[in-house]
Amino acid sequence: MSRVKRVAVTSPQTRLAHSRRRSRGRWRVPRLAAGDAERADALYRAQRRRGIPALAGMFGLVFGLPLVFAVFPGLDSVRLLGIPLSWLMIAILPYPAMALLSWWQLRRAEKIEDE
Repeated sequence: MSRVKRVAVTSPQTRLAHSRRRSRGRWRVPRLAAGDAERADALYRAQRRRGIPALAGMFGLVFGLPLVFAVFPGLDSVRLLGIPLSWLMIAILPYPAMALLSWWQLRRAEKIEDE
């Protein structure tokens, strides 16, 4: 087997992006005015405080399903369209519930910003 020299291949866009990043210099965090910084900090704290129930609901959902299966082992024998109910609960239930929780939290966070 003959040895072929390895060559690094990059697209022109990648080379262009790398050259732009180098020539632009260091990125600096934009500074806010004192009043804006205080408002941003207060919004951050209020949104974080209001996010705790959504986060608790998410943990309850993710860690609560195994507890439900441990308390009700008969869910394995219940079948819906030939599929065990416990499998359906794991495969289908969490995603709409997480979407609802995220939608609820987003609305609560936006309400704080509108105040």
